[in-house]
Amino acid sequence: MKSSGIHFQNEKFRLIHDDVLTTSLVEDNSVDLVITSPPYNVDIQYNSHKDDVSYTDYLEFSKKWMTRCFEWLKEDGRFCLNVPLDKNKGGQQSVGADLTTIAKEVGFHYHSTIIWNEGNISRRTAWGSWKSASAPYVIAPVELIVVLYKEKWKKTSGSKISDIERNEFMDWTNGLWTFNGESKKRIGHPAPFPIELPRRCIKLFSYVDDVVLDPFSGSGTTMLAAVENSRKGIGLDIDKKYCELARKRILGIAPEIKTKASKKK
Repeated sequence: MKSSGIHFQNEKFRLIHDDVLTTSLVEDNSVDLVITSPPYNVDIQYNSHKDDVSYTDYLEFSKKWMTRCFEWLKEDGRFCLNVPLDKNKGGQQSVGADLTTIAKEVGFHYHSTIIWNEGNISRRTAWGSWKSASAPYVIAPVELIVVLYKEKWKKTSGSKISDIERNEFMDWTNGLWTFNGESKKRIGHPAPFPIELPRRCIKLFSYVDDVVLDPFSGSGTTMLAAVENSRKGIGLDIDKKYCELARKRILGIAPEIKTKASKKK
């Protein structure tokens, strides 16, 4: 990988072009909230990541990057992990359960699981044995947001300023969230998630001015949600083109944060 390092930074957010497993550009015990949707290992065509390794290798990789996040989080830091409930491409696997177990092996404590109902059942193409009990596929059109924490759930650090509204708090503490997914074509990335996902996690699980990290920042959606909700964002991605996509997208949607900006040449 060439020219890794700080891709862009200003007083609002920082984009790091580097490998999550080896980077030294995030300080230990410096992050309040990690929100991420890691590669799902379902052969999505990323620029710089192989997404069709063996399931054993995928779980080993997951343990390594989650260990890094554990180190970066503060003692009262939280971790919102967006993953599939399960998968059937290349063989059925209980992805959500397996990654939750690995997170606990790393040292995380489990808090809860939010079910994200994407409502995309109409896109189904695999039924297994059609109208037969021989080998049907059961496919739930949902994903998970597993909520974990490092040492203690009660948050004692930070500004103590919450910006969540009464109706938002009531709606979002119901662990079934329904909103649409994001368009790959519109964003220009093979696996974007909608900004509603990090927006809810940020407002529910962090204070104003907290540091929010996405170690697979991709098109920069988590950073955009952080900036728009008065948090400091850190995005990390192994692909330079995605870092540049994120930079352009954040500065284009939120142009007021261009002041005092610096870009690595």
